Amino acid sequence: MTSSPSVALLDYGSGNLHSAQRALARVGADVTVTDDHRVALAADGLVVPGVGAFAACMDGLLSVRGDELIDKRLAGGRPVLGICVGMQILFDRGVEFDEPATGCGQWPGTVERLQAEVLPHMGWNTVRPGEGSVLFAGMDPDTRFYFVHTYGVQTWEMLPSDSLAAPVLTWADHGGDFLAAVENGPLSATQFHPEKSGDAGATLLENWVRTLA
Repeated sequence: MTSSPSVALLDYGSGNLHSAQRALARVGADVTVTDDHRVALAADGLVVPGVGAFAACMDGLLSVRGDELIDKRLAGGRPVLGICVGMQILFDRGVEFDEPATGCGQWPGTVERLQAEVLPHMGWNTVRPGEGSVLFAGMDPDTRFYFVHTYGVQTWEMLPSDSLAAPVLTWADHGGDFLAAVENGPLSATQFHPEKSGDAGATLLENWVRTLA
């Protein structure tokens, strides 16, 4: 009998831990909510949730040395999935209320206020997956996901590389384009909440969990 992939859900004081735990368990993952580095490093996959302000999430992440944990996992090619602000803090910096804050720096770029008349961007929206996406495999173009955010990454700044595969970028629109998801080797992230996105979110999480086997 094949065992379920193990997923560590990082507890650093930010994120919908219980709903994310239920959603991951629903698609067959063996989920542990933890801030223990040994457990998180040993797991097949690590999920970094996040809600609220960029700076506050970074403070919480640093308090449990979550930035070091992400670095160590990625150095070994071990999968990491960021969700909502857990995606945003993977970038170089965030600017909220004209106050910049430093992020993890896994990707270049800045999280900024969306250029929309109505904010926050709250509710269901379609996305435009990049070619070769694993996360969105098998989904219809009109599939909708649940967003709750005011800030996002509106330009992709990583330069192309001859030696590395190009990241798969998924975009959405709310007053202009913003990144809805990124798939970059072992590091993936979504701006929307898959755990709040019903069957569509479950399919996405299932697609990710399958990569852990």
